[in-house]
Amino acid sequence: MHGLWYTPDPMFAHLRGMVSKGHPGEATVDVHGVGYGVHLPVAMWEELEEGATVLLHVHTYVREDRLELFAFLDKATRHLFTELLNLQGIGPKIALELCAVPRGMLLQAVTEEDSSLLQNIKGIGKKTAEKLLLELKSLAEKHPTMFASGGSGSTVVALDTDAVAALAQLGYSRGDIVTVLKKIPNSLRSTEERVAAALRSL
Repeated sequence: MHGLWYTPDPMFAHLRGMVSKGHPGEATVDVHGVGYGVHLPVAMWEELEEGATVLLHVHTYVREDRLELFAFLDKATRHLFTELLNLQGIGPKIALELCAVPRGMLLQAVTEEDSSLLQNIKGIGKKTAEKLLLELKSLAEKHPTMFASGGSGSTVVALDTDAVAALAQLGYSRGDIVTVLKKIPNSLRSTEERVAAALRSL
């Protein structure tokens, strides 16, 4: 792909250190005094305990103008993220959102050939969902066990980091925010609708 390359082996295979949580989906891992900024699925971010020592499996994403680290609590999710990046039109942001979706939901979309399930994921519209469904089907055939187990997050609506950030700025705790967002119907797809619905429950 023009302007983009991947190292044969990850520059950072994993990081072990004390975690400091930032905005939803972002954290800093202090490894012997050096802080590494990482992006992770929101559901995994929620599992992190502030100040705890963690082991994160890392994918190093390199472009001509930047280097980013994407981190995961298990190797299987990192593998899924890497495979998703190889799909045409899938960048790291959408790949990260997909990694936060329960594996069962992805498998259901593939087996039922239902692209509407993918439209609940932030950043994915109807046309993208239809194309992505074909890509996921090919990926499932290539790696039959990839969607069989694992995965993070109980609902897709919890993946809306913009909604989490907006509510956090209003002073609500991130734990309460995510709990409420998980209960919001999937029919509410825009950030504005989710924030409004969450405010009625907080």
